[in-house]
Amino acid sequence: MPLVSSTYCPPRLLRHGHLATVLPSLLPAPPEAWTRHQRLELADGDFLDLAWLEHPNSTGKEPLRPLAILSHGLEGSVQATYIRGMARTLGSQGWDVLAWNYRSCGGLPNRLLRSYHSGESGDLRLVINHAALTYHRIALIGFSLGGNITLKYAGETPPHPAVQAAIAISAPVDLASSASVLDQRRGNRLYLHRFLKTLLAKAAAKARQFPGSIDSARLAKIRTIRDFYEHVTAPLHGFAGAEDYWSRASSLPHLTNIRVPALLLNALNDPLLDTPSFPTAAALETIGFHLETPAHGGHVGFPDFRPGWQPWHERRVLEFLKNFAGA
Repeated sequence: MPLVSSTYCPPRLLRHGHLATVLPSLLPAPPEAWTRHQRLELADGDFLDLAWLEHPNSTGKEPLRPLAILSHGLEGSVQATYIRGMARTLGSQGWDVLAWNYRSCGGLPNRLLRSYHSGESGDLRLVINHAALTYHRIALIGFSLGGNITLKYAGETPPHPAVQAAIAISAPVDLASSASVLDQRRGNRLYLHRFLKTLLAKAAAKARQFPGSIDSARLAKIRTIRDFYEHVTAPLHGFAGAEDYWSRASSLPHLTNIRVPALLLNALNDPLLDTPSFPTAAALETIGFHLETPAHGGHVGFPDFRPGWQPWHERRVLEFLKNFAGA
């Protein structure tokens, strides 16, 4: 307890992990829901770009509505299909929504040599503190890499008092094992190529912007996500190497410290996750942390035949928030 029995049972046609993962990218993206964009300037000279979905406030006072903060996945942005879809679904149920681009995401390079990484909960903390100046009920929802960041934030230190729930969808809570399956599983070569293409392009741009900071010859030889973390992510963000990065950036060691209602929703056929990212032991010994592992769903997939092809995980998020966050 609390291990959650999942109700997700897709049609047989949609039960393959890779199909469930790729299908959402082939469907039309939901219309953009954002009502306002904002640049949050940071004390270190960098910035984070925020996208808001806000309902009109008829009282003229602080909003009584709850706020959901959405964190995207590796090389994603506020324009990702799963972010826009989740925002519209939450907005239809009276939620305000804030989604944010990590440093160097969203099409604009950030100003500093450093960028973002899978354990960068400090930037999420800055976003939460900014939002909590206005909102007193906040739920955190993270996808893939953003799910790891969300759970790490919730467990490493007591979260902001406004934070009432945390949800992670398809989250690699053990980064080492997820990096391994991305590099080594033959069926994951498409994902590996896609991630490395944009990551290496950004690193090459950094090398030009900050001469001498990154070995361009080394970049040209990188063929695995492990090598990228070893030679780019780790040195640029203060880690001794890939192993140190994975150890310190993973949310897995922090799950048993989570005290707000939290849900980790990871499909058993997710091609980007391995056994450590299904932390049954942590769920059994922690009151607030809920683990749900449907047999199907792929990676941030969970397709459904319902009208509009609304992913099942969007309805599951609303259900969890209603039961555990009082919203």
